[in-house]
Amino acid sequence: MVVRKTPDEVEKIRAAGRVVRAALNAMGQAIVPGKSTTYDLENAAIAVIEAAGATSAFLGYAPQGHPAYPAWTCISVNSEVVHGIPGRRVLNEGDVVSCDVGVKLNGYYGDAATTFAVGRVSDGADRLLKATQEALYKGLDKAVAGNRIGDVSAAIDKHVRAHGFSVVRDLVGHGVGKSLHEPPQIPNFGRSGQGVLLQEGMTLAIEPMVNAGGHRVHALADHWTVVTSDGKLSAHFEHTVAVTRGAVRILTEGD
Repeated sequence: MVVRKTPDEVEKIRAAGRVVRAALNAMGQAIVPGKSTTYDLENAAIAVIEAAGATSAFLGYAPQGHPAYPAWTCISVNSEVVHGIPGRRVLNEGDVVSCDVGVKLNGYYGDAATTFAVGRVSDGADRLLKATQEALYKGLDKAVAGNRIGDVSAAIDKHVRAHGFSVVRDLVGHGVGKSLHEPPQIPNFGRSGQGVLLQEGMTLAIEPMVNAGGHRVHALADHWTVVTSDGKLSAHFEHTVAVTRGAVRILTEGD
């Protein structure tokens, strides 16, 4: 059942969203090509989250059939789509690194992701990152009361296809707020006019995951890291938002 939030609850989610954005900003600032490891970015986020009195939404998360997630954030490099586990991998010039942060603050959750260029990247990588971020905002433009989930999904997919890329079909966005994952699911492809009706007070994590090649993905032996099946680059951008009768309200911009 989709849970609609009161204005007070939306503000609490927004407070969590501020911490998420601060952590993502710190991760971006920690990137030094050829020196930083993914664990360095993890530590930068941990410092921000702890200072805010929040906790990681990911650490220890264990859906059915999965081992508990062992880190505070997800950090995915190049062909890794999502759920990469931070470690000793060095970020080199030309890499792209997707950072996904979820936090719980005073009982409410915020969730967002950004893909960063590590130094100077190829033209293809730059186009992928720009198209994915643009696709997110195309979807957000449709996330208003009276529209349907399919309107969001179709807008994302249309923009991605127009740039010659493909959306991941096996992973979706989701409701968020009192729990990290709530109904409804939000695919990044679909048909306009179909799916759950968007209503004021719904809070959603909309998150295009876009591949430079085909849409197929698979999980590695760690049961968490999802990679592109053709080994090509992937990008991931995400915001937590509140549905209103007017323009969508972004809760993870950090304002």
